[in-house]
Order: sequence, then C-alpha cells, then structure tokens
Amino acid sequence: YLCLMKLPTPIPVRQLADQVGAQLIGDDSLMITGVNEIHKVQPGDLTFSDVEKYFNKSLQSAATVIVLNKPAECPPGKAILVCDNPFEVYESLIAQHSPAARLTASIDPDADIHPDAQIEPGAVIGPEVTIGADTIIEANVVIRTQTTIGRRVQIQSGTVIGSDAFYFKKQDERYRKWTSGGRVVIGDDVYIGANCTINRGVSGDTVIGRGTKIDCLVHIAHGVEIGEDCIIAGQVGISGKTIVGDRCTIYGQVGIAPSLRIGDDVVIHPKSGVGEDLEGNKRYFGAPALEARAKWREIAALKQLPDLVRKLT
Repeated sequence: YLCLMKLPTPIPVRQLADQVGAQLIGDDSLMITGVNEIHKVQPGDLTFSDVEKYFNKSLQSAATVIVLNKPAECPPGKAILVCDNPFEVYESLIAQHSPAARLTASIDPDADIHPDAQIEPGAVIGPEVTIGADTIIEANVVIRTQTTIGRRVQIQSGTVIGSDAFYFKKQDERYRKWTSGGRVVIGDDVYIGANCTINRGVSGDTVIGRGTKIDCLVHIAHGVEIGEDCIIAGQVGISGKTIVGDRCTIYGQVGIAPSLRIGDDVVIHPKSGVGEDLEGNKRYFGAPALEARAKWREIAALKQLPDLVRKLT
C-alpha cells in the first residue's frame, strides 16, 4: 500500500518558497513529490516541524524538503524552508492538491464501482471512491472521498469510512483543525461490522490489510495501519498513526495509544490499555498492558497483599 500523499505533479522547492514567503536553505533545485508525516517519509517528500527538539529527527529522515520555523544546518541533498508557521505550508498544499470533495449525490457518478459489487439502498458513496468486485456495502454505510476498497469486502450498516481525522493543533490557546489529506485503503477479503468508524489519514493513509476482520463498534483513527489477517473485537479503539502487524488478535474494549508499533502475531486480552510498543509473538493483558503471564503474577501477588499487611501489623 502507498501510505502517503503524493502530489499530482512535482513542485520545485524554489516555487514553494516564493509562494509561502519562506527562506530557502540548501539545494534550491529540488522537486517536491509528496507530503508526509515524519515516520512515513520517502525521498521527494516534504515534512515539517515547529518544535525544535524534533528538528534533527526531521532533518535526518528520508524527507527531501523540511519546513521549520527556525533556521538550521541543512544536510547535503536536502532543502529547508524557514517560515513562521510550518502548519500553514502544509494546509496550503493540502488545499491546493488534495481538497476534500463534498458529497453531492447518494452515489457519486465519479465513483468507480465494479459491476459485481452489491450496493444496498441507502448507502452513500462519495467521489474518488473505488470499490472492487464481489464487495457488499450494506444499507446506511457512508463511504467518503478518497477511499479504495478491494474485492470481496463486506461492510455492515451504519459504518462510516473516510471521516475526517480528529487532529488538532493548539495555537494561541485555541485548537485549530488539520485538514485531512490522506486516504483510506481497505484490502481484499476484509470484513467490517456495523457502526464502525475509520478515519482518513492526515497526510498518510489509513490502511486495513487483506483478510482482516473487524467487529461492530470499532474506531480506527487517522493514519493507522492494520496488517493482514487480524481479528479485532467490538469496542476497540486504535489511536492515530499506530501500526499493527499481521495476524494480531485484539479482544473487546482494548484501547491503543497513538504512534505505537504492535508486532506480528500479538494477542491483546480484553479491556487492556496499550501505551507502549508491543513485541511480536506474545500475549498481553492489563492497563498498562504487560506480557500476560507477568501481569497475572502481579495480580496474584496483589491479592495476597491484605494478608501480608495484617501479618506485619
């Protein structure tokens, strides 16, 4: 899957600098081919930071152009754009090259729907949507712009695909919304239950891998990547930018914090709260989630604590 926002045509870095009134440091002959978040950037991408402690991470990433709010030493083969508000540069690029198309019909005439797909009455399908063969979209599903759905997918009633990211930046004591410029990409043979919400990415894509099965009432936030053949039970919430490996099992009411990496073949037991990366091929439980055997030993020890206190007093 292509998990980033590619520009329809490359932009010369000098042109962008002039357009936004930025100071240009480094190679002024470079071309910008995409916009992406720091953990997903590729050569040709533009990324940005307005927090100085993250400058070096941005400069040492694969990104070709970095937008900062203070001058810095530019690595070879890169360019820095210095402006007061890097956020505004991102917003202008999204507005110009990846604007969200609004719904104007129940099924947009520009949607690419395979003849063998089944669309029940009451489903809403927006522009720039692709739906593969033998996919079933049930009544009252809403699929918003820039969503790609593979073959043999089933999406149950009430689910919303491609809703805006819940992503805000605090400026001058107020919260300002970031425009969602990414997509939702759903692989073949995926099952999505009723009343789920899957947000589109901010600059990267939200991805559901081939063969993954999702229960009802699950929330998948912006930029999340879920691998192949995963099972996700009801009332799970996965926060933005988290990456879940292949063949994972996530039981009901699990909450997963943002920007984490969950390894392959992980099992997370019900009601667990995940706040750190999880190594693959292990089972986890608790809040905070720990390796299951260690957590159960901890619980057993706590049960003995009252007797130990009585003995000591």
